[in-house]
Amino acid sequence: MAELDAVVVGAGFSGLYMTHLLRQRGLSAQGFEAGGDVGGTWYWNRYPGARCDSESLSYSYSFLPEIDLAWRWPERYSEQPEILKYIAHVATALDLRRHFRFDTRVTSAAFDGAAGLWTVGTDRDDRVAARFLVMATGCLSIPNWPAIDGVGAFRGDSFHTGLWPHGGVDFTGKRVAAIGTGSTGIQSIPRIAEQADQLFVFQRTANHCVPAQNRPMDARTERAYKAAWAENREKARHSFAGDVAPEFYIDIMDLSDGELETELDRTWAQGGFYTQYPYTDLFTSREANDRVAAYSRRRIRDRVNDPRAAELLCARDHPFGTKRLCADTDYFETFNEDHVHPVDLRATPIRAIDETGVATADRHYDVDAIVYATGFNAMTGALASVDIRGADGAPLREVWAGGPVNYLGLAVAGFPNLFTVTGPGSPSVLCTMVSPIEQHVEWIDRCIAWMGDRGATRIEATGEAQAGWVRHVNEAADATLFPEADSWYVGANIPGKARVFMPYVNGLKVYRDTCDAVADDGYAGFAVS
Repeated sequence: MAELDAVVVGAGFSGLYMTHLLRQRGLSAQGFEAGGDVGGTWYWNRYPGARCDSESLSYSYSFLPEIDLAWRWPERYSEQPEILKYIAHVATALDLRRHFRFDTRVTSAAFDGAAGLWTVGTDRDDRVAARFLVMATGCLSIPNWPAIDGVGAFRGDSFHTGLWPHGGVDFTGKRVAAIGTGSTGIQSIPRIAEQADQLFVFQRTANHCVPAQNRPMDARTERAYKAAWAENREKARHSFAGDVAPEFYIDIMDLSDGELETELDRTWAQGGFYTQYPYTDLFTSREANDRVAAYSRRRIRDRVNDPRAAELLCARDHPFGTKRLCADTDYFETFNEDHVHPVDLRATPIRAIDETGVATADRHYDVDAIVYATGFNAMTGALASVDIRGADGAPLREVWAGGPVNYLGLAVAGFPNLFTVTGPGSPSVLCTMVSPIEQHVEWIDRCIAWMGDRGATRIEATGEAQAGWVRHVNEAADATLFPEADSWYVGANIPGKARVFMPYVNGLKVYRDTCDAVADDGYAGFAVS
């Protein structure tokens, strides 16, 4: 059995950067990736309309200025093929593919306390041993199939947005059922509608959604950003959301109705997450949040011709932005097309899927294809899918049965030399993802180097530090409106999953400063031997 310094699981942004840094330090590392090539979430999510909701100019590595300054993004928000092309280019430029085994899924990892090694197994019967195990498996990488009776009985074509065929799908002339109106549904439904003869959109819960205001990349904007590239990148690394956000901040409750209307008109014209960046009380004051939600619903009514359809598409059961805020391109206008039909699953729930389509409480929908836009087992799904066993043999999935516990979102007590990249308890999905990825990977790299300089072989979060961090993450979330929503942030989309708010809401800057202080203090909260 080969013995290595590290095993890295996943070949997305996280795994590639981690492998690159380990290689630069002269350490031996083996990467494993379930997909056929690099890309992570952008390898799997090829559904029509798949697009990043962070701006292209900041959704790339900051440690590769020569690539970043030369790279040309065609749009403000990049589609999946463009992002995958960028990741593939980086992997080629840094010669990273040879360190990965593709089409290989890690199935088990067990820590041998006597040897101080992780033994890692795969579905292709690989067995390797390593001092460090880095789980770079992503926050949204395990598709969630809905628990609907008869899913397997359907004789037509079935697709999940998170497992889209690499050759694409042609819906021309077909009757299509789209189940789910979260982010992937909102992006894919307009594209599917362009081809389908009839499209039935099954919605259980309306999502708050803002216009992306996507457009071809503005040459002047690109030149200005790149002229101050180093400054912009450094600012993003120490910002709240990992991006160059507005420098001014506004209390919604300080504005009159007229002033707020003008202000929201301005941010809606900017689009995307700029609709929430400037507002200090949006996630702490229900009254402030309600004012923004009311404005959002008015804008939806302006875009949808049928008043009944418009009301169905207006989110009412959770505060604005407390579920992942969706950024749309022509989503609401799609429902003005005669062949697109919204179905309210609150009023008429799905009873079953059968051989020919979808049966609800009031009728049967005969369809040729079903698209499940039902999201992911977020944050913990990929980690729980591997049989990871710590020093005492306890499976991680059992340790986390009541909700994920860890220290800094990076390490778990009882699991020495295991690191999770952008795991629960870190800002991750509340940021432009590449920024927290880089912060995590660089912190892990620094930790491993620090251990090597001191001849240390084992590092493990203490139970006391872990309990304190979990308490802090919960208290931070409870000071906001986020826990009020039945979102994937709390695991509400997965039956039986413990309801715990998983991301860290205090932002990347506070989180980075905290992690740096821990390292500067000799890795306080860790037992090192």
